[in-house]
Amino acid sequence: MPVRQLPEQIVNRIAAGEVVERPASAVKELVENAIDAGASRIDIFTDGGGRRRIAITDDGTGMTRGDLALAVERHATSKLDDEDLLRIRTLGFRGEALPSIGAVARLAITTRHAGEPHAWALHVDAGVKSGIVPAALTHGTRVEVSDLFHATPARLKFLKTDRTEAEAIREVVRRLAMARPDIAFSMAGEERAPVTWAAALPGAAGRLTRLGDILGADFRSSAIEVRSEREGVTVEGFAAAPSLTRANALGQYLFVNGRPVRDKLILGAVRAAYADYLPRDRHPVVALFVTLDAREVDANVHPAKTEVRFRNAGLVRALIVHALKEGLAREGRRTAANTDGAALDAFRPGTLPRGGWDWRRSPSYPAAPASSFGATAPAFAEGLSERAQATFDTGAPAADMRMNAMPAEDLPDHPLGAARAQIHENYIVSQTRDGLVIVDQHAAHERIVYERLKASLERDGVQRQILLIPDIVEMDEATVEKLVARAGELEKFGLGIESFGPGAIAVREVPALLGKTNAAALLRDLAEHMAEWDEALPLERRLMHVAATMACHGSVRSGRILKPEEMNALLRDMEATPNSGQCNHGRPTYVELKLADIEKLFGRR
Repeated sequence: MPVRQLPEQIVNRIAAGEVVERPASAVKELVENAIDAGASRIDIFTDGGGRRRIAITDDGTGMTRGDLALAVERHATSKLDDEDLLRIRTLGFRGEALPSIGAVARLAITTRHAGEPHAWALHVDAGVKSGIVPAALTHGTRVEVSDLFHATPARLKFLKTDRTEAEAIREVVRRLAMARPDIAFSMAGEERAPVTWAAALPGAAGRLTRLGDILGADFRSSAIEVRSEREGVTVEGFAAAPSLTRANALGQYLFVNGRPVRDKLILGAVRAAYADYLPRDRHPVVALFVTLDAREVDANVHPAKTEVRFRNAGLVRALIVHALKEGLAREGRRTAANTDGAALDAFRPGTLPRGGWDWRRSPSYPAAPASSFGATAPAFAEGLSERAQATFDTGAPAADMRMNAMPAEDLPDHPLGAARAQIHENYIVSQTRDGLVIVDQHAAHERIVYERLKASLERDGVQRQILLIPDIVEMDEATVEKLVARAGELEKFGLGIESFGPGAIAVREVPALLGKTNAAALLRDLAEHMAEWDEALPLERRLMHVAATMACHGSVRSGRILKPEEMNALLRDMEATPNSGQCNHGRPTYVELKLADIEKLFGRR
């Protein structure tokens, strides 16, 4: 087949396929044009998921008659004041959006510039342009797109349902609205109820208001402000506390010089920053805004402009990690443990059987001797630490006895209070001045050991303990090879291993901080974590994985009975330890209930 030149109409439709993939793509391009035009309000209307109709109205500067004629020509743009593609300061700059949409749909543009006596209108149908005629419009621009892809029916077959396409449009508008809180947005259509986001005040407070309107009240209440700056690059925004997570990474938003982008850079950086706080299957919610010189970022990577390339990607990643870590460390106690609402729901009386609960019929409460006031008093629950309870037991209640056995003024002025009991050999109950705290002893001590390991490694390395008789751990050959290949990294944490034949490993040194530990269980856990590593994972992150696993094996185990002084010592260590609100796996280490909330449960308030 001979080589031939394609007709201009076909060329335009091919080009349109790169820019307008679905109705949401058209909405994105048109809203970006409105933002670049200096609009302070943008109204979006869609019908049929954008397939039947899209209408975008803004109050921007508008276009003159001559500008309107050029706007629908390919590669005509007002976004570049010179030919320097290395300094892109606007959201759009290719000059392809309007002609691409006009090539595959029916496009109508009505616009009025302040210097024109009236508005002008232009229509484009499948690439065929009409003449420019006078029209009525007070100011700004109104763009209407109807019958999208009617000129390319094959594309229609690949569109999803109207509801799905409408949700894609909403997500595009949400991202643009998050990037520009100073602009008012409204969305309407038959698919969903109308929504309006009023223009917010400048500064961090206004940005948080817009983020809360879009991401929800939960994000607003748990948001932590983050900021980091170096070498002309600024990273700022808000990150949710570890108590607010999602099952996927769709709640992570990155904006570069006001442009919403999707970049693997943020996924890796956020995962690294939250690694000490969340389980591996949970993802945080963050909105980060990167500002840097336009020459330091390439926005001309993809026709849809959803990807960027940084000149110094390592610096941007480091700033993101630093900003998030610093913010999370600063707000270390804002965890799921401190959200009383979730904990209180478990105590609601509505969950009790009809007629209430009778402890005398419960098998967990065996019969007890009668108290001094004539009623049968319940014995302590099975599993209550006898050693701890004996210390705090005040005997059977007397007629004139008060529930508070210790005066409030004698309580220590500590955030986590004073230990009162240990229940089920795993949970410490402490009393504070204005409530009570329930601590998971294993999770809490796991975080303490982990932070000590990190501090020891950073300060002077981990102290080692040489085993008099090496532990020989039998494992399959593939696992042995993986562990031995990482022996150098494990040695940094004081774990000395070497191959002991084809299916065994000899453990010769262990970190002194762990004391006596089960070498076989430790190595198997390490092998499971290493299976998820790849060469792109930084050495620091790998070492933290090792530290977290070691801390788990070196902490106080569930089921161990603690003395009162041990429980109080653990509480004091928690107060002095960074990030003590969660264990290394992201679980909360304690739950706090305020006295006022407890009184509400019993109808006292």
